[in-house]
Amino acid sequence: MTQNPTIFIDGEAGTTGLEIRERLATLPVTLHSIDHAHRKDPVARKEAMAAADLVVLCLPDAASREAVEMAETLGANAPRLLDASTAFRTAPGWVYGFPELSAAQAEAISGAPRVSNPGCYPTGAIALLRPLVDAGLLSAQYPVCINAISGYTGGGRSMIEAHEQEGGPAFELYGLGLEHKHVPEIHLHAGLERRPVFVPSVGHFARGMIVSIPLHLDDLNGGVSAEDLHSALATRYAGQDKVRVLNAESTLSAEALSGSDGMELRVHGSPRNRQALLTARLDNLGKGASGAALQNIALMLGL
Repeated sequence: MTQNPTIFIDGEAGTTGLEIRERLATLPVTLHSIDHAHRKDPVARKEAMAAADLVVLCLPDAASREAVEMAETLGANAPRLLDASTAFRTAPGWVYGFPELSAAQAEAISGAPRVSNPGCYPTGAIALLRPLVDAGLLSAQYPVCINAISGYTGGGRSMIEAHEQEGGPAFELYGLGLEHKHVPEIHLHAGLERRPVFVPSVGHFARGMIVSIPLHLDDLNGGVSAEDLHSALATRYAGQDKVRVLNAESTLSAEALSGSDGMELRVHGSPRNRQALLTARLDNLGKGASGAALQNIALMLGL
C-alpha cells in the first residue's frame, strides 16, 4: 500500500474497542471514526465500512452478524473484517486469529478476508492443549477439565461497574450450567473430539488471567512425563515473541502480565503422584483481546 491503510472500528466505544483504538497509535494506519451520536446509524456505519480497508467489529454477537451482512451489501467494495465477538470463531469461511495455532496460521490470517479474534479463555486453553494433541501425547478423547480465573474487565461494562462502584465479590464462579459460549471454540481449535468441561471464575482485580488444566499422566499416551509435555510446548512455540514456555513455579499471580500482550505457559508436575497441571497466564484484555486484535491487524495489513 502506498498510503496508510484505513481502519474503522465498529463499536469503538466499548472496552475492547477503546483498547484497540489506543493501541493503533503504534501502527502506520488511518483511523476512520464516525460521530458518537451516529455510531448506531446504519447509513453512517455503512459509509465508514466503504471507506475502510479493514473493519474491526467490537460488537455483541447479534450486532456483529448484522454488521457482517451490512458489509456484504458493499459487494466488490466490501472491506476485510476482523471480528472480536464469539459469533464467527467456529464458522466456515472465517480464519481463526491465533497466529501461533500452527506453523501456517499467521500466513492464513495475513491473506484472509475474514478473521475471528480469539476469546480470552480459549487463547490460554488452546495454546496449552493443541500442541499436545498434535504431538500425540494427549488423546483427543481425553476428558479435559479447564479451570480459569479472569479479572473483572472481561465481563464488560456492567461487571466493571459492579466491581469498581460496588466493590464486587472477591471471587465468583459462573457459567455453572456448563454452557459457556467459549466451549465450542476450545473444543474445535484445540483439536478435541470430546467436549471439555470449563469452569470460569472472576476475581476482584481489573486485569489478568490464569487458565489451568489438570492431567493424570497415566491416562495420557505412552507413559508421558511432565517434562515431555513441557518439551512439546517449548518445541511448538520456539521463536515466538508473544508466547513463552517457562519453568514451573510454586505460585502464580493472575495479575502479573497486566498490561502485557504476551502469554506464559507452564507445566507443573508431581512425578510421585503422576499428575501434571498446565497453566497459561495472560492479560484478558491483552493477548486475550485487544493485544491479539492488534497482532491480527498487523498481519492482515502486512505491517
